[in-house]
Amino acid sequence: MTDAELAELLDDHPVLFHMAEEGSWPQIRDRGLLSTSALLDLYGASGSARQAIEAQRRPEAVTLERPDLGRAVIRDNRPLNVARLARVLPPDLPVETWLRMLNGRVFFWLRRERLTRLLGAQLYRDKVHDVLEVEAAPLVAAHRDRIELSPINSGVTDPFPAARGWDTFRPIGDYPYADWRRKRGRRGEPVVELAVLGGVPDIARFVRRVVRMRGDCEEAVTWERR
Repeated sequence: MTDAELAELLDDHPVLFHMAEEGSWPQIRDRGLLSTSALLDLYGASGSARQAIEAQRRPEAVTLERPDLGRAVIRDNRPLNVARLARVLPPDLPVETWLRMLNGRVFFWLRRERLTRLLGAQLYRDKVHDVLEVEAAPLVAAHRDRIELSPINSGVTDPFPAARGWDTFRPIGDYPYADWRRKRGRRGEPVVELAVLGGVPDIARFVRRVVRMRGDCEEAVTWERR
């Protein structure tokens, strides 16, 4: 991706969206938006308990708690079907390794439609979430060296899983933006996800609003930058 292509992408998508557990914004604001692996490091999780969270499908959210750190919730990854996932990974990339790759990153949607589609799906339509609206350009400027782009929704496998592998996540400079633009057209999605390795410790600098959403409906703005 060239600088001109990046400028086009940011012009097309000035706001990014992140779906978090209800009530998690105060901790995210104070400690940063951390990947699952970074949270497990912070809370000192290890052994089989960590393996179950980091390298296996999580059918339910997982709560981490320590007296000195308080409570943190790791979201489930229920939309991921392990059997279907195994069929679309290359032979040298085990499911467990792919899940660790996902858990080492935090993810943002570039299109609000992607967010509302997920929130409105049967798995989540009755749940409340905190949705972070993030200013894209300053986030990219500050964390470009740890940002990767993906042409697919890497965390779902239904109904027809896209092939994925070691090169699904590409640094900005290596991302074949022009190829995906050509394949999908101007109204398509040359980039579906923006991921940040490890997380964004200073995420509060870039969040413009936090919206409480039930399913795909906005209930309230719970925080807004003044």
